[in-house]
Amino acid sequence: MADAPARPQEGTGPSKVTLYRNGSVYTAADPFATAMLVDGGTIAWVGSEQAATSIADNSMDIIDLRGALVAPGFVDSHAHLTETGIALDSLQLGGVRSARELLDAVAASGGEGAVLGHGWDESLWDDPTLPDAGELERAAAGRPVYLSRVDVHSALVSPSLVASAGLAGLDGYAPGGHVRREAHTAARQATRRLSTAALQDYQRRALDEAAANGYVALAEMGAPRISSFDDLRLAAGWNDAAGTRPAPEVLPYWGQLTTTAADAEALLAELGVRVRGFAGDLNIDGSIGSRTASLREPYTDAPGETGTTYLSVAEAAAHLAACSLLGIQGGFHVIGDAGLDAALQALEEAAAEVGEQRVRAAGHRFEHVEMADADAIARLAKYSVTVSAQPAFDAAWGGQGRLYERRLGSRSQGMNPFASFYSAGVPICFGSDTPVTPLRPWSSVRSCLEHHDADQRISARAAFLGHTRAGWRAARYENPMAGQLVPGAPASFAVWEVDELMVQVADTRVQSWSTDPRARTPLLPALDTGTDPRCLQTVRDGLELFSTEALRG
Repeated sequence: MADAPARPQEGTGPSKVTLYRNGSVYTAADPFATAMLVDGGTIAWVGSEQAATSIADNSMDIIDLRGALVAPGFVDSHAHLTETGIALDSLQLGGVRSARELLDAVAASGGEGAVLGHGWDESLWDDPTLPDAGELERAAAGRPVYLSRVDVHSALVSPSLVASAGLAGLDGYAPGGHVRREAHTAARQATRRLSTAALQDYQRRALDEAAANGYVALAEMGAPRISSFDDLRLAAGWNDAAGTRPAPEVLPYWGQLTTTAADAEALLAELGVRVRGFAGDLNIDGSIGSRTASLREPYTDAPGETGTTYLSVAEAAAHLAACSLLGIQGGFHVIGDAGLDAALQALEEAAAEVGEQRVRAAGHRFEHVEMADADAIARLAKYSVTVSAQPAFDAAWGGQGRLYERRLGSRSQGMNPFASFYSAGVPICFGSDTPVTPLRPWSSVRSCLEHHDADQRISARAAFLGHTRAGWRAARYENPMAGQLVPGAPASFAVWEVDELMVQVADTRVQSWSTDPRARTPLLPALDTGTDPRCLQTVRDGLELFSTEALRG
């Protein structure tokens, strides 16, 4: 049993002291902990109910957990705040199952100005035929239409938007209204000319959604084709927004190509905010759903198409070398196997230029990395590259007869190799790529446990750490204690209403679900119940971001 803590002394720090008791605390300090003391922005103590009784007094805010779980708050390692806010307030098209249903949704949208929508996925339709531009125009009664595909790498647009945004003739333009690549970027940007107040409203909407789902931080992946300097500055500004409601911490990245260290330094100065690195959505390639991920061999369902490569090896190598010289993270959005080949060749050329040690020390990160064979994984490990992956992608599109198999055939079997990354020592963290998949962290943890390839499943503990502490580490966060509930660590956590707590492993050769406390492994929610745990409270650095009446009722 852990010793009771010394009582906070007057005048030594924040006055608010909160005792959580009569629950379960996920902590490496004590696998049987049922109570936790928070002093201002810091975890002061974790321990037993008996010890909690001995230290409780009227000066504390005492919260009876009534069996709830207190766990480190989630970190989303790949997010887009403004796009998420817009998607949440736009037409929700994830549930449509035909072109007719999509057109009906547009016709019923109401309002003025452009019709915005997000989330359609023709791979789920019985007939994947898309509506044409003219049908969209008629359904919208002449209003401009922009409907992003679920992967946000292509969209359906109406003729009025084609005309106003000058899409005709751009790379990726199609008269039928399904635009990709340069034409898609132009279409999206034409519908994102927003005031500062509107940008802030959309970002706040996304941050509130994250807080309500137990997130204490999100890595904002800004990039010129997605957003603007102003958008990134506003996102970073939430960290120091005095006088406003607290929000999850924003870990800002900017995905813009640099060619020299001097170029990178100039860009840092121009941004005017401290970014974690020039990484994230600096695209080497696109997405599998929109057939823009760069492949070694053609798409199974589109002979002759091998996707798109947006950066040359030389450009990518110069970028990594520049970032390595400055000691900051560089990296790319990379999904296809040919795209990863280019990124890995760029790593080797950068190492040849500035030295392997500098490349390793910079802690570069690659986003998605869905198609990695054994050789690629070994090379990622060699250069200490962090993989920032999205488990919900496999849950949505992996497995027999689903999108990845349709697009890639047998190549889909080796996708999203989480267990292989872990066994090779590749650092890995997890995110949602919101708005591509929703901010539902326990569903994402479950996706790791239920990976379509049994050989690539990982334990709940490994998945949970990948969604929490690993996210801080991947961002090279200053406080090495972030992401855990131990004395001295930041008080950043969430409280969850759970049905049952278990030890869950991925190895099908042993019992996968255990409630035996003798394992001395901190317990996590049972994720085979069909429902996710319910968030009761989210706290970052001792500041409450979200709470329900049920917590103190």
